[in-house]
Amino acid sequence: MATVDYFQRKLDEKRRLTIPAELRAEFASGVIITRGFQEYLHLYPKAVWDEQVEPLLQGNILDEKTADLNVQFRMGKTEGTTDEKQGRITIEQHLLDYAGIDKEVVAVRVGKYWRLMKS
Repeated sequence: MATVDYFQRKLDEKRRLTIPAELRAEFASGVIITRGFQEYLHLYPKAVWDEQVEPLLQGNILDEKTADLNVQFRMGKTEGTTDEKQGRITIEQHLLDYAGIDKEVVAVRVGKYWRLMKS
């Protein structure tokens, strides 16, 4: 089975993004959505967030770079699950505004997480 590294979707009227069926198992642990480094969002499987991102955010309490990363990734961070029936996740309006996403979303795999951008 081929790996899915890119998909494009329209949000529904409730700001829900449908995850392709081939990817739903990847998000079985849950979903974390944060602001990206620029005008896009990061979409993490919760297991990846817990195992790889969270430990890095725990760095030296007096390190300015660590503090800046915490502000970047925790400001507006949301956590949720996909609905079991259709594999949808809801994206909060403030995150959509940050990324300039209106209706069309492009998702590109970036290693173990996804970048969500306007189409």
